[in-house]
Amino acid sequence: MLRRLLAIIKKEFIQIRRDPPSLVMVFVMPVMMLLFFGYAVNMDVDHIPLAVWDQDQSQFSRLLTENFVQTRYFDLSYRVQSSREVKALLDGGRVRAALVIPPGYARALRRGEIATAQLVVDGSDPLVARTALSMAELTSRYKSQEMRLAVVDAEGVPVPAGPGVDIRARAWYNPGLESTKFNIPGLIGLIMQNITVMLTAFALVRERERGTLEQLMVTPIRGIELMAGKLVPYILIALVDVGLALGIGVFWFKVPVVGSIFLLLGLTFLFLIFALGLGMFFSTIARTQLQAMQMTMLFILPSVLLSGFIFPRASMPLVIQYLGNLIPLTYFLDILRGIMLKGVGIEYLWDDVLPLAVFGVAIITLASWRFRKRVE
Repeated sequence: MLRRLLAIIKKEFIQIRRDPPSLVMVFVMPVMMLLFFGYAVNMDVDHIPLAVWDQDQSQFSRLLTENFVQTRYFDLSYRVQSSREVKALLDGGRVRAALVIPPGYARALRRGEIATAQLVVDGSDPLVARTALSMAELTSRYKSQEMRLAVVDAEGVPVPAGPGVDIRARAWYNPGLESTKFNIPGLIGLIMQNITVMLTAFALVRERERGTLEQLMVTPIRGIELMAGKLVPYILIALVDVGLALGIGVFWFKVPVVGSIFLLLGLTFLFLIFALGLGMFFSTIARTQLQAMQMTMLFILPSVLLSGFIFPRASMPLVIQYLGNLIPLTYFLDILRGIMLKGVGIEYLWDDVLPLAVFGVAIITLASWRFRKRVE
C-alpha cells in the first residue's frame, strides 16, 4: 500500500513539474499579495500635492504655508500667480488642494481681526478631500495663537486678542464628497478591463483545447486575419458593455458625465484595445483555460491595488507608485474621473492618453507577433 501511495505522490510531483506556469503562480501569487496589500492598502492619506497662491507675500502668509507643509499631510508642489493656474492644476490632477491667501492677510492679523484664507480641494477623491478639509480646520483652530505670537515677535507690540486665522475650505467637482461619484467611474474602468481581458484570454486556448486551432492552421487564412477576426466580436461585445455600464452609472447611481461623452467613448475604446490585446497575449502563452484564468487574476490583483481604484496613490511608497505607472488602468481611471466628474477636455488628459496609447500599441504588436508565430 505504501509503495502504491508513494508512486501516486511521485507521479503528481512529475505532473506539477511539467506545468511550470502554474507552479510559478503558486509561489508568486502569495508573495505579490503580501507585498501589494502590505504597502498599497493604506487608508492614511498624507503627502497631498498642494498649490499655493500667495497674494499677500508677507512673512505671515509664508508662515501659514509652512504650517500646512509641516503637518506632512501636504507637499508644496506649485506656487502660482492666478486663479487660472489653480484651476488648471486641479483640473489636470497635478495637485489635490490649493491654498489661496488673499491680499491684506497680514494686515488683518496685526489688527487682531479675522485673517481669512481659502483652501480649494479636489473633491473627486472624497478620502483625500476629507483629510485636506480636516487639516485645514485643525490649522485654523490650533494655529491662530501661534500666528498672533509671530506678529508680536515681528512687530514688537502686543496684538489685540481675536479669532486669528479662518481657513475657509471648499470642495470642487464633488461638493458633497459622495463616495459613489468616486467609486462608480473606477468600477466602470475595472469591470471593462476584467471582462475584456478574460473574454479574449480564453479565445485561443479554447480553440486549442477543442482541436479547432489545427483545422484553422491548414486553411488559407493568415495569422493576422485570424487574430483580427477573433478580436472584432469581442470589441463589439465590449462596446455594448461600455454603454451598459455607463447607462447604469448615470441613470441608476446618478453619476453625471460632466465632460464630452464622445471624448469619453473614444478614450474608452483606446483602453479596450489594450485590454483585448492583453487577453489575446495571455491566450498565446497559456496552454489551458485554467492557466489563462490564473494569468488574468495575476494581472487583476495589482490593477485593483496600485491603480488608485480604492487607495490613494499619493500615500503609497514611491516604488509602489512607480509600479502603478506600469498599469494602464491607472491612466484610464484618471481619464474616467477627469471627464465624468471634472468635465475636463483632451488638453488636460495628454499625460494619461499618451502612456495608454503606448501600452495599447505595444501589447497589440506583441500579441500579434506571438499569435502569428504560433499559427504559422
